[in-house]
Amino acid sequence: MDYPWYVLLEQSNTDLLQGDLIRDCPIIIPPKAIEPDGSYEVDVQDYNVVVVSQSCDLENGKVENVLVCPYYLFGDAINQVLAVEEQRSKKSITKFFDDLRKGNQPNYHLLDRDETVGVDDYLVVDFRNVFAVHIDFLKSHTEQLGSRVRLLPPYREHLSQAFARFFMRVGLPQNIPSIDAGKYIS
Repeated sequence: MDYPWYVLLEQSNTDLLQGDLIRDCPIIIPPKAIEPDGSYEVDVQDYNVVVVSQSCDLENGKVENVLVCPYYLFGDAINQVLAVEEQRSKKSITKFFDDLRKGNQPNYHLLDRDETVGVDDYLVVDFRNVFAVHIDFLKSHTEQLGSRVRLLPPYREHLSQAFARFFMRVGLPQNIPSIDAGKYIS
């Protein structure tokens, strides 16, 4: 049985759910420092984002600000992660892809491609950068975009689980040391 990854939503569909892929979303980047009574210039950058807020919160009006994470085409992600040109060998790219595919890169999540809905390359979701966008603005922006793509179950839940794993990480001050397995052999 084939489980499609995505569905293409028409322009008339303005509801937002977890897993919605939203192109060219303007994100406000705050200044590095904020002083009392100061006036500030902010930067606005367009990102392709995926909604990571829970669908039940979005459907029931429980949030004003929607959490989104940027996503990149796999080819662009290679250039960001394997920044030094010498690192971009066929072997290192294959290893990076396999690590993503197996979930061994907790700060990233890999989504499959599907040319039938316009997802022409693998997508890499970046959990290191999470942004909040007002729900009214996001709905208005999606209306202007026209059609958009939505991640389907169970892949949407897999994304949510990966997002949760990234945020629930706990760094221990001391790890359990390796064992001598020989002493357990009779």
